[in-house]
Amino acid sequence: MKINTLFNESKPIISFEIFPPKQTTSIESIYSTIDALAPLSPDFISVTYGAGGSTQGKTVQIASLLKNQYNITPLAHLTCVGGSKESIDQILDELEREGVHNILALRGDLPEGSILGDFSYASDLIKYIKQRDSFDVAAACYPEKHIEALTLEEDIKHLQYKVDCGAELLISQLFFDNDAFYKWRENVRSQGIHTPIVAGIMPITSGKQLERMVTLCGASIPASIQNLIKAYNHNAQALKEAGIAYATMQIIDLLASGVDGIHLYTMNQADIAKRIMENIRGINYAVRTKRA
Repeated sequence: MKINTLFNESKPIISFEIFPPKQTTSIESIYSTIDALAPLSPDFISVTYGAGGSTQGKTVQIASLLKNQYNITPLAHLTCVGGSKESIDQILDELEREGVHNILALRGDLPEGSILGDFSYASDLIKYIKQRDSFDVAAACYPEKHIEALTLEEDIKHLQYKVDCGAELLISQLFFDNDAFYKWRENVRSQGIHTPIVAGIMPITSGKQLERMVTLCGASIPASIQNLIKAYNHNAQALKEAGIAYATMQIIDLLASGVDGIHLYTMNQADIAKRIMENIRGINYAVRTKRA
């Protein structure tokens, strides 16, 4: 199934992100994660692409596994930094052969000392992929702007160009402040961008994890999150419980606001995804039946 068709129905989408095991680890290590996530019936599962394409083969392999063995719609990440048209064509050919027709097109982080290659921006990759008729393409969006963007207004202009190049779905970077997301979404819609936007949510599991992700993406940390870290960081289980509770409340509020979908960054921790899905089961049902 192409992801574009998922939004033909009046319901919020629920999806997950997983990442391939390291190059030195067997692909089979991801099976238990998928086994645990599959019964939760996600609308799709995205599979990340390692830094510099370090796990690209496993990305294709796992995406194929999701589609052909688990009957779950896959969304394969694809980064273009340092890539040539020939290398991108090779990956696109592999995805086509495996029947994977959904791609999240990203520039990717530029490793120190490397060069951009044939693609300078994600929009270049989107435009290139859309020369083929066989793929639906998603793009990333940034409610608190991309860390390299000078202003939010500039970032929204880049987002508009991604849509103009063919992006059919927008998946947000993680955020912890729903009000910031709502303000950004209103701004995006006022600029005439009406592409479906799926909100990216990452449950907090440790203070170090939070610090690392904030450094990478620039998400702001509300006082309520800071208070959780201060209160529970000394106890891993307590912080995990608090992180699940916070993510649950974020999602409940987002669903009430009419969000197009929720994309849960699982960090391959299926138990956390399961807990959150259990927490929102009744809410999600109520929202879906109301929108039907």
